[in-house]
Amino acid sequence: MSTQEILLQRTGRLGHIVLNRPKAINALNDSMITAATAALREWAEDDAVETVLISGAGERGLCAGGDIVAIYRHMKDGGDEIFWEDEYRMNSLISRYPKPIVAFMDGVVLGGGIGISAHASHRVVTERTKVGMPETRIGFIPDVGGCFLYSRAPGELGTHLALTAGTGTGADAIALGLADYFVDSAELPALAAALAEVPAQEALAAFSHTDVPASDLMKERGWIDECYAHDDAEQILAALRNSPEPAAQAAAEEIAAKSPTAVKLTLEALRRAGSMQTLEEVLDQDYRLGVRLVSAPDFAEGVRAQVIDKDRNPTWKPATLAEVDRATVESYFADLGEDELGLAGSVQAEPAAGN
Repeated sequence: MSTQEILLQRTGRLGHIVLNRPKAINALNDSMITAATAALREWAEDDAVETVLISGAGERGLCAGGDIVAIYRHMKDGGDEIFWEDEYRMNSLISRYPKPIVAFMDGVVLGGGIGISAHASHRVVTERTKVGMPETRIGFIPDVGGCFLYSRAPGELGTHLALTAGTGTGADAIALGLADYFVDSAELPALAAALAEVPAQEALAAFSHTDVPASDLMKERGWIDECYAHDDAEQILAALRNSPEPAAQAAAEEIAAKSPTAVKLTLEALRRAGSMQTLEEVLDQDYRLGVRLVSAPDFAEGVRAQVIDKDRNPTWKPATLAEVDRATVESYFADLGEDELGLAGSVQAEPAAGN
């Protein structure tokens, strides 16, 4: 039960999905998503599987996100958007799974790594965890339901991380609502073995810390909540620049360096996600934005600058927030008609577990 890029293991009561591209920090591609989804659907109906575990091979992390180089080349070659559809359906499946899913969010957990882990029922972080949604850095938006999670974080912490493409620690992830349990990374193999023998809750109780380390991000809530309270990106940027806090001024510089289109769309997506009731509604929104953004100039330019040429010097079009008008923002959120993903309307008719 294995492919080159996904390992599917069965031990006792446990079904274990291992993302197996360690050299790429287990970046997700469509074949990995297809294999993981098939295993999840099969195990949902297998009475011998009582818990599912998702982890990543290697020492660097669970998952660095979607394989953006592959996506970039696929779109350049005129490919369709099947990657987004498959991935978002998997995100929904994980969130509605009828059995416990334990996700080891150890090491790097970025972008699509959040999607395959933070929607699970039992989310484990460690002292090595580094979580974030870095999409504004490449002219994209926090997708895979990231806006659903970030919009529900305390205060404006999610807005801060989303717009700056910032990262947080394991303690931050718990404070944000992205994770539930803090376990020493050295104990993860023993925890995995325990999950094969006893119920998930019992195993996690035996290995998780009762006193989670303090979140450094939570300590910054004063200026974060004040500066990011606006619904307008230019106002947020001005508030950050005018703040006496050096960290706020640094955040302003981070946002100013990101794609102006991506920044405005991300803020709008977050605010809309905050009033949506289900993850699927947000995933449908992600799909509308994703379909349009991969064809927009900033995505290709962002990927080029960050991971292909690696000059870290993108030329954004348009170049300023002021040039991204309201009509442009609204156009990205428009219904796709027959091309809609339609997850929000299908989750009841087609339960996530495939029953």
